[in-house]
Amino acid sequence: MTPQDAQEPNDSRWSDLDRPPLNATALRRALLRGDGLWTELEVVQHTGSTNTDLVARAVAGTADEGTVLVAEEQTAARGRLDRQWTAPARSGLFFSVLLRPAEIPVARWGWLPLLTGVAVATALSRAAGVDTALKWPNDLLVGVGGEERKAGGILAERAGEDGVVIGVGVNVTLREPELPVPAAGSLALAGASSTDRDPLLRAVLRALEDWYGRWRAAGGDPMVSGLQETYAAGCATLGREVRAELPGDRSITGEAVAIDGDGRLVLATQEGVQEPVGAGDIVHLRPA
Repeated sequence: MTPQDAQEPNDSRWSDLDRPPLNATALRRALLRGDGLWTELEVVQHTGSTNTDLVARAVAGTADEGTVLVAEEQTAARGRLDRQWTAPARSGLFFSVLLRPAEIPVARWGWLPLLTGVAVATALSRAAGVDTALKWPNDLLVGVGGEERKAGGILAERAGEDGVVIGVGVNVTLREPELPVPAAGSLALAGASSTDRDPLLRAVLRALEDWYGRWRAAGGDPMVSGLQETYAAGCATLGREVRAELPGDRSITGEAVAIDGDGRLVLATQEGVQEPVGAGDIVHLRPA
């Protein structure tokens, strides 16, 4: 990406008046404080993937902890399991942040995407006035016409020895004809009281800063920080019969009964075994 790309005027691209551009100057003024987590915030008009870009910068040593990279449009965004994720320009919140929790044991870094999920869900519930829930491990759910729909996702990637880049994508104003799959949703389709992306992004980043601070202050302990309890309280997967599709074409079916201390989903199988799942795709088989 060239500097010209980052400074490209919006006028030629701003064809949808319902989707105004983000105000980078106002966002920096609101979020960048000397004593705060966020140290740099950049808004680019378009890129392949904010995660890819920020991981590269982190590895090269050109990004500090607290760097936030926001894109108005992504052309090569990825979800979990390398799934492609697309959305129209300025229709959502597409951003990545760089965290360096060097003093926290690496074994506890697996809580970072769940922590981000809690921050995103609670912030958008308040700021957009929608009911949100989390599908383990990293999907944001909203209700659309009585159905649970996925409105967002989170992807965490290691960035060198001491860094983690966390990418967040949330559909804000997507309309039904624009949905990539029928099971997708957006804040607008869920009846959001506000779809103004500037205050929504501010709310999410402030909530993420708050939860990250609590988690670090507790040495990464999910119980002491309150993270484990809060995640479980907002997790729509718990109490449901689910199928966990695991690497190696293996699957487990059972009731999701708990989130353990490592952030894994614990399934109670018909064989009477409680089996923790640390990675995989979860399919909800029946309502909670």
